[in-house]
Amino acid sequence: MWPLNRHYRAETLDVGRGHPWRWGTRTFVMGIVNATDDSFSGDGVAHDLEGAAALANSFALAGVDIIDVGGASSRPGAEPTPIDVEIERAIPVIEAVRDAVDLPISIDTTWATVASAAFDAGADVLNDITGLLLDPDLAPLAAERGVPIVAMHNQRGRAHTDVVADIRVGCDETLQVAADVGIDPGRIIFDPGFGFGWSVEQNLEMLRRLPQLFALELPLLIGTSRKSSIGKVLGADVDRRRFGTAATIAQAICGGADIVRVHDAGEMCDVVTMTDAIIR
Repeated sequence: MWPLNRHYRAETLDVGRGHPWRWGTRTFVMGIVNATDDSFSGDGVAHDLEGAAALANSFALAGVDIIDVGGASSRPGAEPTPIDVEIERAIPVIEAVRDAVDLPISIDTTWATVASAAFDAGADVLNDITGLLLDPDLAPLAAERGVPIVAMHNQRGRAHTDVVADIRVGCDETLQVAADVGIDPGRIIFDPGFGFGWSVEQNLEMLRRLPQLFALELPLLIGTSRKSSIGKVLGADVDRRRFGTAATIAQAICGGADIVRVHDAGEMCDVVTMTDAIIR
């Protein structure tokens, strides 16, 4: 059952557009809109603004709580996306999504220049897969704008000792950067980084050991959707990973996830609703 004695640094977070989230009450769902043409999952909507708006509307109808827009692929081995290209992809999509729905929008980027343009276009939340550790201008921008932050631990390029210990080291580094610029830790959502620098076995271990991250006193976001670890376990191509994704989401929620990041919103919102009904 859900850990009733779990503590958070802040009980609620206003993610924008009049949507306060109270931690521990239910699992929130982040729907993915890839404003790219090279997404690993093959669902990019780069330059298809009508398609982006339609996808956002379908997410809203399914019950998604926030829409995550990114203009650069983070798949292993992807070529870096130039900042101007990332802006060219992401900003029109954010504007189209903002016109289509009244849900909060997060910008998935590692760069302050992209984030600033996204906030101007209507984004409400920063989602950084480097945990504020790449661009030195990003944390000050987030502090200035007062936005909530999804900060991910990225294990790529780091030495491995222990899954939970490695994640906690990364989280401590992020919290220090945030503290240095005056960001309230109550505005931070932490993502332990499923699929970013881990083996299949380590990714699965991460899901098993999620309760050990409660000591961080931060809400936890888990992003397993369609990732290669699921494909390797099942021997399945990316378009055959929905049921595997559903299993990881149910396990993550049972382990204490507060937010799950998904592609297949209709099916996964059902998984979330059912799992919450059982454990909460």
